[in-house]
Amino acid sequence: MYRTKTCGELRLVDVGKAVILSGWIQVVRDLGAMLFVDLRDRYGITQLSFFENKYGELTREAKLLGREFVVQVQGEVLERSSKNTELPTGEIEVQVSQLTILNESKLPPFLIDEKTDGGEELRMKYRYLDLRRPPMQRNLTLRHKVTLETRLFLSRLNFLEIETPFLIKTTPEGAKDFVVPSRVHTGNFYALPQSPQIFKQLLMVSGYDRYFQIVKCFRDEDLRSDRQLEFTQIDCELSFVSKEDIYSIFEGLMRHLFASVIDVNLGEIPRMTYEEAMNKYGTDKPDLRFEIPIHTLTDLVSVDGSDFQPFNNSEAIFAISVPGMADYSRKKIDHLIDWVKKPQVGAKGLVWIKYDISGGIKSSIDRFFDKTSFQSWLDACGSKPGDMLLILFGDRSESLVRMGMLRLEVADLMNLRKARSYAALWVTDFPLLEWDEEDQRYQAMHHPFTAPLDRNLQYLDKEPQKVTAEAYDFVINGNELGGGSIRINKPDVQLRVLKSLGLSDQQITEKFGFLIEALSYGAPPHGGIALGLDRIMAILGGGTSIRDYIAFPKNNSARDVMIDAPSKITDQQLKELSIEVMTPLNP
Repeated sequence: MYRTKTCGELRLVDVGKAVILSGWIQVVRDLGAMLFVDLRDRYGITQLSFFENKYGELTREAKLLGREFVVQVQGEVLERSSKNTELPTGEIEVQVSQLTILNESKLPPFLIDEKTDGGEELRMKYRYLDLRRPPMQRNLTLRHKVTLETRLFLSRLNFLEIETPFLIKTTPEGAKDFVVPSRVHTGNFYALPQSPQIFKQLLMVSGYDRYFQIVKCFRDEDLRSDRQLEFTQIDCELSFVSKEDIYSIFEGLMRHLFASVIDVNLGEIPRMTYEEAMNKYGTDKPDLRFEIPIHTLTDLVSVDGSDFQPFNNSEAIFAISVPGMADYSRKKIDHLIDWVKKPQVGAKGLVWIKYDISGGIKSSIDRFFDKTSFQSWLDACGSKPGDMLLILFGDRSESLVRMGMLRLEVADLMNLRKARSYAALWVTDFPLLEWDEEDQRYQAMHHPFTAPLDRNLQYLDKEPQKVTAEAYDFVINGNELGGGSIRINKPDVQLRVLKSLGLSDQQITEKFGFLIEALSYGAPPHGGIALGLDRIMAILGGGTSIRDYIAFPKNNSARDVMIDAPSKITDQQLKELSIEVMTPLNP
Protein backbone atom coordinates (compact mmCIF):
# COMPACT_ATOMS: atom_id res chain seq x y z
CA MET A 1 0.00 0.00 0.00
CA TYR A 2 1.58 3.27 -1.13
CA ARG A 3 -0.71 5.50 0.95
CA THR A 4 -3.54 5.40 3.43
CA LYS A 5 -4.26 9.13 3.19
CA THR A 6 -3.64 11.89 0.67
CA CYS A 7 -1.60 15.00 1.43
CA GLY A 8 -4.71 17.16 1.61
CA GLU A 9 -7.04 15.37 4.00
CA LEU A 10 -5.42 15.12 7.46
CA ARG A 11 -6.90 17.33 10.21
CA LEU A 12 -6.75 17.70 14.00
CA VAL A 13 -9.20 14.83 14.40
CA ASP A 14 -6.51 12.55 12.93
CA VAL A 15 -3.93 13.33 15.66
CA GLY A 16 -2.43 10.11 17.02
CA LYS A 17 -3.17 8.06 13.92
CA ALA A 18 -0.53 6.11 12.02
CA VAL A 19 -0.58 7.05 8.33
CA ILE A 20 1.22 6.34 5.08
CA LEU A 21 1.64 9.22 2.60
CA SER A 22 3.16 9.38 -0.87
CA GLY A 23 3.94 12.40 -3.01
CA TRP A 24 6.50 14.89 -4.28
CA ILE A 25 8.92 16.92 -2.18
CA GLN A 26 7.87 20.58 -2.37
CA VAL A 27 10.52 22.09 -0.08
CA VAL A 28 12.99 21.01 2.61
CA ARG A 29 13.65 23.23 5.65
CA ASP A 30 16.81 22.10 7.47
CA LEU A 31 17.01 23.47 11.04
CA GLY A 32 19.91 21.28 12.15
CA ALA A 33 18.52 18.83 14.70
CA MET A 34 15.07 19.23 13.15
CA LEU A 35 14.04 18.91 9.54
CA PHE A 36 10.70 19.87 8.02
CA VAL A 37 9.55 18.76 4.57
CA ASP A 38 6.45 19.78 2.64
CA LEU A 39 5.03 16.77 0.82
CA ARG A 40 2.67 17.51 -2.09
CA ASP A 41 0.17 15.59 -4.16
CA ARG A 42 -2.80 16.91 -6.16
CA TYR A 43 -4.94 17.02 -3.03
CA GLY A 44 -2.73 19.35 -1.01
CA ILE A 45 0.41 19.69 1.13
CA THR A 46 1.27 18.01 4.42
CA GLN A 47 4.23 19.01 6.58
CA LEU A 48 6.54 16.16 7.56
CA SER A 49 8.80 16.43 10.60
CA PHE A 50 12.09 14.61 11.24
CA PHE A 51 13.81 14.77 14.64
CA GLU A 52 17.47 13.73 14.85
CA ASN A 53 17.31 12.88 18.55
CA LYS A 54 14.58 10.33 17.81
CA TYR A 55 15.41 9.07 14.32
CA GLY A 56 18.98 10.20 13.68
CA GLU A 57 19.82 8.07 10.65
CA LEU A 58 16.43 8.76 9.10
CA THR A 59 16.84 12.51 9.55
CA ARG A 60 20.29 12.44 7.96
CA GLU A 61 18.81 10.54 5.01
CA ALA A 62 16.01 13.10 4.71
CA LYS A 63 18.57 15.91 4.49
CA LEU A 64 19.57 14.48 1.09
CA LEU A 65 16.07 14.85 -0.36
CA GLY A 66 15.72 17.19 -3.32
CA ARG A 67 12.80 19.06 -4.81
CA GLU A 68 10.36 16.82 -6.71
CA PHE A 69 11.77 13.57 -5.33
CA VAL A 70 8.95 11.03 -5.11
CA VAL A 71 8.78 9.53 -1.61
CA GLN A 72 6.67 7.39 0.65
CA VAL A 73 6.59 8.03 4.39
CA GLN A 74 5.08 6.35 7.41
CA GLY A 75 4.50 8.16 10.66
CA GLU A 76 2.21 9.53 13.32
CA VAL A 77 -0.07 12.56 12.98
CA LEU A 78 0.82 15.27 15.52
CA GLU A 79 -0.66 18.66 16.32
CA ARG A 80 1.62 21.40 15.06
CA SER A 81 3.04 23.81 17.59
CA SER A 82 3.30 26.54 14.93
CA LYS A 83 0.14 26.35 12.88
CA ASN A 84 -0.27 27.54 9.28
CA THR A 85 -3.79 28.93 8.88
CA GLU A 86 -3.35 29.28 5.10
CA LEU A 87 -3.22 25.50 4.61
CA PRO A 88 -6.19 23.17 5.20
CA THR A 89 -3.66 20.75 6.76
CA GLY A 90 -1.88 23.56 8.61
CA GLU A 91 -2.84 22.40 12.12
CA ILE A 92 -1.09 19.03 11.87
CA GLU A 93 2.17 17.44 10.80
CA VAL A 94 3.34 13.87 10.34
CA GLN A 95 6.33 12.78 12.43
CA VAL A 96 8.11 10.41 10.09
CA SER A 97 9.34 7.02 11.32
CA GLN A 98 10.05 5.46 7.91
CA LEU A 99 11.11 7.03 4.60
CA THR A 100 11.27 5.36 1.19
CA ILE A 101 12.57 7.20 -1.87
CA LEU A 102 10.42 5.94 -4.75
CA ASN A 103 12.23 7.99 -7.39
CA GLU A 104 14.74 10.79 -7.53
CA SER A 105 14.31 13.92 -9.64
CA LYS A 106 16.55 16.30 -11.52
CA LEU A 107 16.28 19.90 -10.39
CA PRO A 108 13.19 21.27 -12.17
CA PRO A 109 13.75 24.14 -14.65
CA PHE A 110 11.24 26.34 -12.78
CA LEU A 111 9.49 26.54 -9.42
CA ILE A 112 6.59 24.14 -9.07
CA ASP A 113 4.48 26.28 -6.79
CA GLU A 114 1.48 28.63 -6.72
CA LYS A 115 3.62 31.26 -8.41
CA THR A 116 6.42 30.16 -10.67
CA ASP A 117 9.52 31.79 -12.10
CA GLY A 118 9.10 29.97 -15.43
CA GLY A 119 8.03 31.82 -18.57
CA GLU A 120 5.14 30.49 -20.63
CA GLU A 121 7.26 28.91 -23.35
CA LEU A 122 9.44 27.11 -20.79
CA ARG A 123 6.38 25.85 -18.95
CA MET A 124 4.89 24.65 -22.25
CA LYS A 125 8.09 22.69 -22.99
CA TYR A 126 7.87 20.99 -19.59
CA ARG A 127 4.10 20.88 -19.48
CA TYR A 128 4.11 17.67 -17.41
CA LEU A 129 5.89 19.65 -14.67
CA ASP A 130 3.70 22.71 -15.05
CA LEU A 131 0.66 20.47 -14.56
CA ARG A 132 1.96 19.57 -11.08
CA ARG A 133 1.48 23.16 -9.98
CA PRO A 134 -1.61 23.74 -7.78
CA PRO A 135 -3.14 26.42 -10.08
CA MET A 136 -3.04 24.06 -13.05
CA GLN A 137 -4.41 21.19 -10.99
CA ARG A 138 -7.27 23.40 -9.82
CA ASN A 139 -7.97 24.39 -13.43
CA LEU A 140 -8.20 20.81 -14.68
CA THR A 141 -10.24 19.78 -11.64
CA LEU A 142 -12.61 22.63 -12.44
CA ARG A 143 -12.82 21.44 -16.05
CA HIS A 144 -13.72 17.94 -14.86
CA LYS A 145 -16.48 19.36 -12.68
CA VAL A 146 -17.90 21.44 -15.55
CA THR A 147 -17.99 18.50 -17.95
CA LEU A 148 -19.55 16.27 -15.29
CA GLU A 149 -22.24 18.84 -14.44
CA THR A 150 -22.92 19.35 -18.15
CA ARG A 151 -23.43 15.63 -18.73
CA LEU A 152 -25.71 15.31 -15.72
CA PHE A 153 -27.77 18.39 -16.63
CA LEU A 154 -28.33 17.36 -20.26
CA SER A 155 -28.93 13.71 -19.39
CA ARG A 156 -31.71 14.74 -17.02
CA LEU A 157 -33.37 16.46 -20.00
CA ASN A 158 -33.29 13.25 -22.09
CA PHE A 159 -30.26 14.18 -24.21
CA LEU A 160 -28.24 11.23 -25.50
CA GLU A 161 -24.44 11.48 -25.75
CA ILE A 162 -23.55 10.10 -29.18
CA GLU A 163 -20.10 10.06 -30.79
CA THR A 164 -19.60 11.25 -34.36
CA PRO A 165 -16.63 10.47 -36.66
CA PHE A 166 -13.27 12.24 -36.65
CA LEU A 167 -12.32 11.21 -40.19
CA ILE A 168 -14.81 12.93 -42.48
CA LYS A 169 -15.12 14.70 -45.85
CA THR A 170 -13.66 18.12 -46.45
CA THR A 171 -16.12 20.94 -47.19
CA PRO A 172 -15.57 24.24 -49.02
CA GLU A 173 -17.01 26.49 -46.31
CA GLY A 174 -15.65 27.77 -43.00
CA ALA A 175 -12.05 27.78 -41.75
CA LYS A 176 -9.30 25.67 -43.33
CA ASP A 177 -9.49 21.93 -42.71
CA PHE A 178 -6.79 19.67 -41.35
CA VAL A 179 -6.53 16.88 -43.90
CA VAL A 180 -5.41 13.28 -43.42
CA PRO A 181 -4.10 11.31 -46.41
CA SER A 182 -5.62 7.89 -46.96
CA ARG A 183 -3.16 5.03 -47.42
CA VAL A 184 -5.85 2.68 -48.79
CA HIS A 185 -7.50 5.16 -51.16
CA THR A 186 -4.53 6.62 -53.02
CA GLY A 187 -4.75 10.36 -53.67
CA ASN A 188 -7.77 10.82 -51.40
CA PHE A 189 -7.93 12.63 -48.07
CA TYR A 190 -10.07 12.70 -44.97
CA ALA A 191 -10.64 15.94 -43.08
CA LEU A 192 -10.73 16.38 -39.31
CA PRO A 193 -14.09 17.90 -38.29
CA GLN A 194 -14.36 21.62 -37.61
CA SER A 195 -17.65 20.67 -35.98
CA PRO A 196 -19.96 17.63 -35.95
CA GLN A 197 -22.57 19.85 -37.63
CA ILE A 198 -23.75 17.64 -40.49
CA PHE A 199 -23.64 14.45 -38.44
CA LYS A 200 -25.73 15.86 -35.63
CA GLN A 201 -28.30 17.02 -38.18
CA LEU A 202 -28.32 13.52 -39.63
CA LEU A 203 -28.99 12.21 -36.11
CA MET A 204 -32.08 14.42 -36.04
CA VAL A 205 -33.17 12.87 -39.35
CA SER A 206 -32.59 9.51 -37.65
CA GLY A 207 -35.02 10.35 -34.86
CA TYR A 208 -32.57 10.93 -31.98
CA ASP A 209 -34.33 14.11 -30.99
CA ARG A 210 -31.92 15.27 -28.25
CA TYR A 211 -28.20 14.77 -28.88
CA PHE A 212 -25.11 16.11 -27.17
CA GLN A 213 -21.40 15.46 -27.31
CA ILE A 214 -18.42 16.96 -25.51
CA VAL A 215 -16.28 16.76 -28.60
CA LYS A 216 -12.88 17.73 -29.93
CA CYS A 217 -12.94 19.89 -33.09
CA PHE A 218 -10.14 21.07 -35.40
CA ARG A 219 -9.59 24.29 -37.35
CA ASP A 220 -6.41 25.26 -39.15
CA GLU A 221 -6.37 28.95 -38.24
CA ASP A 222 -4.16 31.48 -36.48
CA LEU A 223 -3.97 31.06 -32.71
CA ARG A 224 -4.69 33.63 -30.01
CA SER A 225 -5.60 33.61 -26.32
CA ASP A 226 -9.12 32.26 -26.96
CA ARG A 227 -8.38 30.00 -29.94
CA GLN A 228 -6.54 26.69 -30.42
CA LEU A 229 -6.07 24.41 -33.42
CA GLU A 230 -7.95 21.72 -31.50
CA PHE A 231 -10.68 22.77 -29.11
CA THR A 232 -13.62 21.26 -27.27
CA GLN A 233 -17.30 21.98 -27.82
CA ILE A 234 -20.39 21.17 -25.83
CA ASP A 235 -22.24 20.27 -29.00
CA CYS A 236 -26.03 19.90 -28.93
CA GLU A 237 -28.91 19.39 -31.35
CA LEU A 238 -32.66 19.08 -30.78
CA SER A 239 -35.72 18.26 -32.90
CA PHE A 240 -39.15 19.87 -32.79
CA VAL A 241 -37.86 23.04 -31.13
CA SER A 242 -38.04 26.78 -31.67
CA LYS A 243 -35.41 29.37 -30.77
CA GLU A 244 -37.29 29.99 -27.52
CA ASP A 245 -36.86 26.35 -26.51
CA ILE A 246 -33.14 26.56 -27.14
CA TYR A 247 -32.78 29.85 -25.24
CA SER A 248 -34.59 28.31 -22.27
CA ILE A 249 -32.62 25.06 -22.14
CA PHE A 250 -29.16 26.53 -22.60
CA GLU A 251 -29.74 29.53 -20.37
CA GLY A 252 -30.62 26.83 -17.85
CA LEU A 253 -27.37 24.98 -18.52
CA MET A 254 -25.23 28.11 -18.18
CA ARG A 255 -27.05 29.21 -15.03
CA HIS A 256 -26.52 25.74 -13.58
CA LEU A 257 -22.79 25.73 -14.37
CA PHE A 258 -22.19 29.18 -12.91
CA ALA A 259 -24.24 28.41 -9.79
CA SER A 260 -22.91 24.91 -9.11
CA VAL A 261 -19.27 25.50 -10.04
CA ILE A 262 -18.50 29.05 -8.83
CA ASP A 263 -21.66 29.95 -6.88
CA VAL A 264 -22.67 32.84 -9.17
CA ASN A 265 -26.21 33.81 -10.18
CA LEU A 266 -26.12 35.04 -13.78
CA GLY A 267 -29.25 37.14 -13.26
CA GLU A 268 -31.38 38.38 -16.12
CA ILE A 269 -30.03 37.47 -19.56
CA PRO A 270 -31.14 40.08 -22.12
CA ARG A 271 -31.42 39.64 -25.88
CA MET A 272 -30.09 42.00 -28.49
CA THR A 273 -30.23 41.85 -32.26
CA TYR A 274 -27.03 41.75 -34.28
CA GLU A 275 -27.87 45.16 -35.78
CA GLU A 276 -28.43 46.72 -32.35
CA ALA A 277 -25.20 45.24 -31.00
CA MET A 278 -23.16 46.58 -33.92
CA ASN A 279 -24.73 50.04 -33.83
CA LYS A 280 -24.54 50.42 -30.05
CA TYR A 281 -21.29 48.62 -29.23
CA GLY A 282 -19.40 48.12 -32.52
CA THR A 283 -19.23 44.35 -32.07
CA ASP A 284 -21.50 41.32 -32.19
CA LYS A 285 -20.16 40.21 -28.79
CA PRO A 286 -20.51 43.28 -26.55
CA ASP A 287 -19.19 43.41 -23.01
CA LEU A 288 -22.11 44.70 -20.91
CA ARG A 289 -20.26 44.91 -17.61
CA PHE A 290 -20.00 48.63 -18.28
CA GLU A 291 -22.43 50.92 -20.10
CA ILE A 292 -20.53 53.05 -22.59
CA PRO A 293 -22.69 52.94 -25.74
CA ILE A 294 -21.71 54.32 -29.13
CA HIS A 295 -23.59 57.43 -30.29
CA THR A 296 -23.97 58.60 -33.89
CA LEU A 297 -23.12 62.30 -34.38
CA THR A 298 -23.15 62.37 -38.18
CA ASP A 299 -26.35 64.41 -38.57
CA LEU A 300 -25.54 66.80 -35.69
CA VAL A 301 -22.11 67.58 -37.08
CA SER A 302 -23.58 68.15 -40.56
CA VAL A 303 -26.06 70.65 -39.16
CA ASP A 304 -23.35 72.53 -37.28
CA GLY A 305 -21.14 72.72 -40.39
CA SER A 306 -17.47 73.61 -40.48
CA ASP A 307 -14.40 73.37 -42.69
CA PHE A 308 -12.99 70.50 -40.62
CA GLN A 309 -12.24 68.18 -43.55
CA PRO A 310 -11.81 64.90 -41.62
CA PHE A 311 -15.50 65.16 -40.64
CA ASN A 312 -16.64 66.51 -44.01
CA ASN A 313 -14.98 63.62 -45.86
CA SER A 314 -16.40 60.92 -43.58
CA GLU A 315 -19.42 58.70 -44.15
CA ALA A 316 -20.13 58.52 -40.42
CA ILE A 317 -19.04 60.10 -37.13
CA PHE A 318 -19.31 58.18 -33.87
CA ALA A 319 -18.65 59.06 -30.23
CA ILE A 320 -18.46 57.49 -26.81
CA SER A 321 -18.79 59.41 -23.55
CA VAL A 322 -16.36 58.12 -20.92
CA PRO A 323 -17.31 58.83 -17.30
CA GLY A 324 -14.65 60.53 -15.18
CA MET A 325 -12.11 60.85 -17.99
CA ALA A 326 -12.05 64.65 -18.22
CA ASP A 327 -9.05 64.82 -15.88
CA TYR A 328 -6.93 62.78 -18.30
CA SER A 329 -3.56 64.42 -18.95
CA ARG A 330 -2.48 65.42 -22.45
CA LYS A 331 0.20 62.71 -22.31
CA LYS A 332 -2.43 60.02 -21.67
CA ILE A 333 -4.65 61.40 -24.43
CA ASP A 334 -1.71 61.37 -26.87
CA HIS A 335 -1.12 57.73 -25.96
CA LEU A 336 -4.77 56.99 -26.79
CA ILE A 337 -4.43 58.81 -30.12
CA ASP A 338 -1.38 56.69 -30.95
CA TRP A 339 -3.34 53.58 -29.96
CA VAL A 340 -6.21 54.21 -32.43
CA LYS A 341 -3.68 54.75 -35.22
CA LYS A 342 -2.07 51.33 -34.72
CA PRO A 343 -2.47 49.02 -37.74
CA GLN A 344 -4.59 46.64 -35.67
CA VAL A 345 -7.13 49.46 -35.16
CA GLY A 346 -6.55 51.54 -38.28
CA ALA A 347 -8.20 54.88 -37.42
CA LYS A 348 -6.84 58.06 -39.01
CA GLY A 349 -7.20 60.07 -35.85
CA LEU A 350 -9.13 60.72 -32.64
CA VAL A 351 -11.07 63.83 -31.64
CA TRP A 352 -11.66 64.53 -27.96
CA ILE A 353 -13.86 66.91 -25.99
CA LYS A 354 -13.30 67.40 -22.26
CA TYR A 355 -16.34 68.34 -20.18
CA ASP A 356 -14.70 69.64 -17.01
CA ILE A 357 -16.27 69.03 -13.62
CA SER A 358 -16.84 72.80 -13.44
CA GLY A 359 -18.80 72.68 -16.71
CA GLY A 360 -16.05 74.07 -18.93
CA ILE A 361 -15.50 72.57 -22.41
CA LYS A 362 -12.16 72.06 -24.15
CA SER A 363 -11.54 70.14 -27.38
CA SER A 364 -8.81 69.14 -29.80
CA ILE A 365 -10.84 70.90 -32.55
CA ASP A 366 -11.70 74.14 -30.71
CA ARG A 367 -10.90 76.33 -33.71
CA PHE A 368 -13.38 74.53 -35.99
CA PHE A 369 -16.53 74.47 -33.83
CA ASP A 370 -18.04 76.72 -31.18
CA LYS A 371 -19.03 75.77 -27.63
CA THR A 372 -22.70 75.54 -28.60
CA SER A 373 -21.93 72.76 -31.06
CA PHE A 374 -19.82 70.91 -28.53
CA GLN A 375 -22.56 71.19 -25.92
CA SER A 376 -25.13 69.73 -28.31
CA TRP A 377 -22.85 66.76 -28.97
CA LEU A 378 -22.26 66.24 -25.25
CA ASP A 379 -25.99 66.40 -24.57
CA ALA A 380 -26.72 63.91 -27.37
CA CYS A 381 -24.30 61.46 -25.76
CA GLY A 382 -25.64 61.98 -22.24
CA SER A 383 -22.34 63.39 -21.03
CA LYS A 384 -22.02 64.87 -17.54
CA PRO A 385 -19.39 67.23 -16.12
CA GLY A 386 -16.25 65.19 -15.57
CA ASP A 387 -16.76 63.08 -18.71
CA MET A 388 -14.79 63.10 -21.94
CA LEU A 389 -16.16 62.55 -25.44
CA LEU A 390 -14.02 60.46 -27.82
CA ILE A 391 -14.89 60.70 -31.53
CA LEU A 392 -13.90 58.53 -34.50
CA PHE A 393 -14.85 59.14 -38.13
CA GLY A 394 -14.61 57.55 -41.58
CA ASP A 395 -16.27 54.62 -43.31
CA ARG A 396 -19.39 53.67 -41.37
CA SER A 397 -18.84 49.96 -40.82
CA GLU A 398 -15.10 50.26 -40.24
CA SER A 399 -15.53 53.15 -37.81
CA LEU A 400 -18.13 51.23 -35.82
CA VAL A 401 -15.75 48.32 -35.36
CA ARG A 402 -12.91 50.68 -34.40
CA MET A 403 -15.15 52.43 -31.90
CA GLY A 404 -16.02 49.06 -30.40
CA MET A 405 -12.31 48.35 -29.96
CA LEU A 406 -11.74 51.81 -28.46
CA ARG A 407 -14.63 51.24 -26.07
CA LEU A 408 -12.91 48.14 -24.68
CA GLU A 409 -9.50 49.84 -24.49
CA VAL A 410 -10.97 52.75 -22.54
CA ALA A 411 -12.81 50.37 -20.21
CA ASP A 412 -9.50 48.66 -19.41
CA LEU A 413 -7.75 52.00 -18.85
CA MET A 414 -10.55 53.08 -16.48
CA ASN A 415 -10.73 49.64 -14.79
CA LEU A 416 -14.39 49.20 -15.72
CA ARG A 417 -14.19 45.51 -16.65
CA LYS A 418 -14.32 44.07 -13.16
CA ALA A 419 -13.04 40.56 -12.53
CA ARG A 420 -15.54 38.09 -11.13
CA SER A 421 -18.47 40.08 -12.49
CA TYR A 422 -20.55 38.58 -15.28
CA ALA A 423 -22.88 40.03 -17.91
CA ALA A 424 -24.49 37.51 -20.25
CA LEU A 425 -26.72 38.07 -23.27
CA TRP A 426 -28.07 36.48 -26.42
CA VAL A 427 -27.21 38.17 -29.71
CA THR A 428 -29.89 37.27 -32.28
CA ASP A 429 -31.03 37.84 -35.87
CA PHE A 430 -27.68 37.66 -37.63
CA PRO A 431 -27.47 38.18 -41.38
CA LEU A 432 -27.57 34.85 -43.17
CA LEU A 433 -24.69 35.80 -45.48
CA GLU A 434 -21.77 38.22 -45.56
CA TRP A 435 -19.87 39.50 -48.58
CA ASP A 436 -16.27 38.32 -48.97
CA GLU A 437 -14.26 41.01 -50.77
CA GLU A 438 -11.32 38.69 -51.45
CA ASP A 439 -13.38 35.94 -53.07
CA GLN A 440 -16.02 38.34 -54.45
CA ARG A 441 -18.89 36.18 -53.29
CA TYR A 442 -21.20 35.65 -50.33
CA GLN A 443 -20.24 33.37 -47.48
CA ALA A 444 -22.37 31.99 -44.67
CA MET A 445 -22.00 34.11 -41.54
CA HIS A 446 -22.50 31.06 -39.32
CA HIS A 447 -22.62 28.03 -41.63
CA PRO A 448 -24.57 27.13 -44.79
CA PHE A 449 -27.09 24.95 -42.94
CA THR A 450 -28.59 27.86 -40.97
CA ALA A 451 -32.26 28.51 -41.69
CA PRO A 452 -33.29 31.91 -43.07
CA LEU A 453 -36.34 33.58 -41.56
CA ASP A 454 -39.40 32.43 -43.52
CA ARG A 455 -40.42 36.00 -44.29
CA ASN A 456 -36.98 36.65 -45.87
CA LEU A 457 -36.98 33.69 -48.26
CA GLN A 458 -38.30 35.94 -51.04
CA TYR A 459 -34.94 37.80 -51.08
CA LEU A 460 -32.66 34.76 -51.09
CA ASP A 461 -32.09 34.44 -54.83
CA LYS A 462 -31.74 38.09 -55.92
CA GLU A 463 -31.09 40.16 -52.77
CA PRO A 464 -29.39 37.77 -50.34
CA GLN A 465 -27.93 40.63 -48.29
CA LYS A 466 -31.45 41.27 -46.97
CA VAL A 467 -31.88 37.78 -45.52
CA THR A 468 -31.83 37.40 -41.74
CA ALA A 469 -30.93 34.03 -40.23
CA GLU A 470 -32.51 32.17 -37.36
CA ALA A 471 -29.13 32.31 -35.66
CA TYR A 472 -27.99 33.29 -32.17
CA ASP A 473 -24.82 33.62 -30.10
CA PHE A 474 -24.40 33.33 -26.34
CA VAL A 475 -22.03 36.02 -25.03
CA ILE A 476 -20.53 36.70 -21.61
CA ASN A 477 -18.23 39.63 -20.80
CA GLY A 478 -17.46 40.28 -24.45
CA ASN A 479 -16.63 36.64 -25.18
CA GLU A 480 -18.65 34.54 -27.60
CA LEU A 481 -19.10 31.32 -25.64
CA GLY A 482 -21.24 29.63 -28.23
CA GLY A 483 -23.48 29.95 -31.23
CA GLY A 484 -26.20 28.08 -33.00
CA SER A 485 -29.28 28.31 -35.13
CA ILE A 486 -32.45 26.71 -36.30
CA ARG A 487 -31.37 24.52 -39.23
CA ILE A 488 -32.71 24.09 -42.73
CA ASN A 489 -34.83 20.93 -42.82
CA LYS A 490 -36.21 21.16 -46.38
CA PRO A 491 -34.05 20.10 -49.33
CA ASP A 492 -35.26 22.84 -51.71
CA VAL A 493 -34.35 25.61 -49.24
CA GLN A 494 -30.96 24.01 -48.58
CA LEU A 495 -30.26 23.94 -52.30
CA ARG A 496 -31.14 27.63 -52.66
CA VAL A 497 -28.85 28.63 -49.79
CA LEU A 498 -25.93 26.63 -51.19
CA LYS A 499 -26.45 28.21 -54.62
CA SER A 500 -26.48 31.68 -53.06
CA LEU A 501 -22.91 30.90 -51.90
CA GLY A 502 -21.84 30.52 -55.51
CA LEU A 503 -21.64 26.73 -55.49
CA SER A 504 -22.40 24.95 -58.74
CA ASP A 505 -24.82 22.04 -59.01
CA GLN A 506 -21.85 19.70 -59.38
CA GLN A 507 -20.13 21.11 -56.27
CA ILE A 508 -23.33 20.82 -54.26
CA THR A 509 -23.77 17.19 -55.33
CA GLU A 510 -20.13 16.31 -54.58
CA LYS A 511 -19.95 18.04 -51.22
CA PHE A 512 -23.48 17.93 -49.85
CA GLY A 513 -25.43 15.49 -51.99
CA PHE A 514 -25.82 13.06 -49.07
CA LEU A 515 -27.28 15.82 -46.88
CA ILE A 516 -29.79 16.96 -49.52
CA GLU A 517 -30.80 13.32 -49.92
CA ALA A 518 -31.20 12.87 -46.15
CA LEU A 519 -33.36 15.99 -45.83
CA SER A 520 -35.72 14.54 -48.44
CA TYR A 521 -36.60 11.64 -46.11
CA GLY A 522 -38.73 13.53 -43.61
CA ALA A 523 -36.21 15.68 -41.72
CA PRO A 524 -37.92 17.18 -38.65
CA PRO A 525 -37.65 20.86 -37.70
CA HIS A 526 -34.46 21.05 -35.66
CA GLY A 527 -31.85 23.38 -34.24
CA GLY A 528 -28.95 23.45 -31.87
CA ILE A 529 -25.97 25.16 -30.37
CA ALA A 530 -22.26 24.58 -29.79
CA LEU A 531 -20.72 26.06 -26.65
CA GLY A 532 -16.94 26.43 -26.41
CA LEU A 533 -15.88 24.47 -23.34
CA ASP A 534 -12.37 25.98 -23.28
CA ARG A 535 -13.77 29.52 -23.32
CA ILE A 536 -16.33 28.66 -20.66
CA MET A 537 -13.49 27.36 -18.51
CA ALA A 538 -11.48 30.59 -18.86
CA ILE A 539 -14.53 32.62 -17.80
CA LEU A 540 -15.38 30.37 -14.84
CA GLY A 541 -11.74 30.17 -13.75
CA GLY A 542 -11.07 33.88 -14.13
CA GLY A 543 -8.22 33.30 -16.60
CA THR A 544 -7.10 35.27 -19.63
CA SER A 545 -6.07 32.35 -21.86
CA ILE A 546 -7.82 29.08 -22.66
CA ARG A 547 -4.38 27.39 -22.69
CA ASP A 548 -4.41 27.37 -18.88
CA TYR A 549 -7.49 25.13 -18.94
CA ILE A 550 -6.25 22.61 -21.53
CA ALA A 551 -3.90 19.85 -20.40
CA PHE A 552 -1.63 19.89 -23.46
CA PRO A 553 -2.24 22.98 -25.65
CA LYS A 554 -0.30 24.39 -28.59
CA ASN A 555 1.68 27.63 -28.30
CA ASN A 556 1.00 30.79 -30.33
CA SER A 557 3.08 29.38 -33.18
CA ALA A 558 0.77 26.34 -33.36
CA ARG A 559 3.48 24.03 -32.02
CA ASP A 560 3.57 21.53 -29.21
CA VAL A 561 7.06 22.35 -27.96
CA MET A 562 6.96 19.50 -25.44
CA ILE A 563 6.74 16.68 -28.03
CA ASP A 564 8.05 18.83 -30.91
CA ALA A 565 4.98 18.66 -33.14
CA PRO A 566 4.30 19.08 -35.98
CA SER A 567 7.29 17.16 -37.28
CA LYS A 568 8.50 15.65 -40.52
CA ILE A 569 7.66 12.08 -41.41
CA THR A 570 9.96 9.57 -43.05
CA ASP A 571 10.28 8.99 -46.78
CA GLN A 572 8.90 5.50 -46.18
CA GLN A 573 5.76 6.91 -44.58
CA LEU A 574 5.34 9.33 -47.48
CA LYS A 575 5.74 6.48 -49.94
CA GLU A 576 3.07 4.41 -48.12
CA LEU A 577 0.71 7.36 -48.46
CA SER A 578 1.57 7.79 -52.14
CA ILE A 579 2.84 11.31 -51.44
CA GLU A 580 5.77 12.43 -53.53
CA VAL A 581 9.02 12.71 -51.60
CA MET A 582 10.26 16.29 -51.79
CA THR A 583 13.95 16.56 -52.73
CA PRO A 584 15.59 19.58 -51.05
CA LEU A 585 17.08 22.15 -53.41
CA ASN A 586 20.86 22.49 -53.45
CA PRO A 587 22.04 25.64 -51.64
